[in-house]
Amino acid sequence: MRYLSLIIISCLLNTLNSFSQVVEGSLLLENVVIHTSNGIIENGVIGVMGDSIVLAADSRLIKFNKAVYEKVENLKGAHAWPGFIALNSTIGLREVDAVRATLDYAEVGLIKPHVRTLTAYNTDSKIIPTVRSNGILLVQASPKAGMISGSSSLFNLEGWNWEDAVVKSDDGIHLNWPSMSYALSKADTSKRDNKENERLHELNVVFRDAIAYQKEPIKEKKNLILEALQPVLDGSSALYIHANKSRDVQDAVYFAKKYGVKRPVLVGCDDCASELALLKENNIPVVLSRLHRLPEKPDMHPSEVFELPTKLVSAGITVALSYEGDMEAMGTRNLPFTAGTAQAYGLSEIDALNLISLNPAKILGMESELGSLEAGKKASFFINKGNALDMRTGGAERIWIEGVEVSTDNSQKALYRTYMNKYNLY
Repeated sequence: MRYLSLIIISCLLNTLNSFSQVVEGSLLLENVVIHTSNGIIENGVIGVMGDSIVLAADSRLIKFNKAVYEKVENLKGAHAWPGFIALNSTIGLREVDAVRATLDYAEVGLIKPHVRTLTAYNTDSKIIPTVRSNGILLVQASPKAGMISGSSSLFNLEGWNWEDAVVKSDDGIHLNWPSMSYALSKADTSKRDNKENERLHELNVVFRDAIAYQKEPIKEKKNLILEALQPVLDGSSALYIHANKSRDVQDAVYFAKKYGVKRPVLVGCDDCASELALLKENNIPVVLSRLHRLPEKPDMHPSEVFELPTKLVSAGITVALSYEGDMEAMGTRNLPFTAGTAQAYGLSEIDALNLISLNPAKILGMESELGSLEAGKKASFFINKGNALDMRTGGAERIWIEGVEVSTDNSQKALYRTYMNKYNLY
């Protein structure tokens, strides 16, 4: 499908080069440094028509017709970055932690795959513009709590309502793996307590029932829970398994294999450095929790957390970053800087960039539309004057989401201006 799209775009460009009729709403950005998924293009040019990129290349190596673009801008060496993607986030579902009415990321119950974040997403959140102004342009709004929390959806950080903002609805079900309790005795490190065993039994029962339900030719009565699990079994949705400890990661992988889950994704995976071979063998991508945190174990070196992405990428595993943890929603604006930390501890700039752009798109099954600055993909990108992964030069000066330029302003910038004016500090 992607190659077909490129052929169509190529034909369109040839047609456009033959004629000089201006395409309404089109945009050409010249003299820009383009950060792609496999390198940097100096003297770049980006062409946007409608909601898509039709041109992203070195202006010295290709021919293009400026006359067909309604607006042409010279960016004077500014940098262009693909819109960053925040996975496993509560943005749009969480506003003020102290006010229960503003928290929509968790529902009561243990097993609730039929719960959806889709219609709970709040485009009026004041957090959204603060996150967007650091280059995060898409977010996977994910449910929390319980053993099976529900389904997440992918949203643009712009829109009047969730119908406007949604990019991919119900992209996957989130399963919180029953964590194993570790005893202090070395001889007793693999026992589970009764509660964990009961939860594992419930989990096995619901998946066995879902498979049996799938095989029923005629369903006399619709079961919402078992219906919601069908996309996970047929591969149209991912199963995001939240597990951290090494033994839990092993159990989660074997569970996914046992029930024929076609698109398992491990989330959290704090202790997965010892399970590289298992993850690679089963081709399981990983969404790491935030890197800016303390080590999980007292005998770990502080840098082990920062080096984890390098170990996973070096092993050939698809890795993405999230910002899960305390102050998660508002703190997600710092997601690019965690990728910068991964770069400081061993990753190349390209691999670090892919942690929050192309790799999340691959995990979502959206790599043909999102995740990099290429012809044929959605025109969701931003411009700045430096390294977007470095907090000293990060931030977006201009933003486009699906070809439409959106504001970089937010309530925090407004407060800054207010007090700078009040005390004549400008």
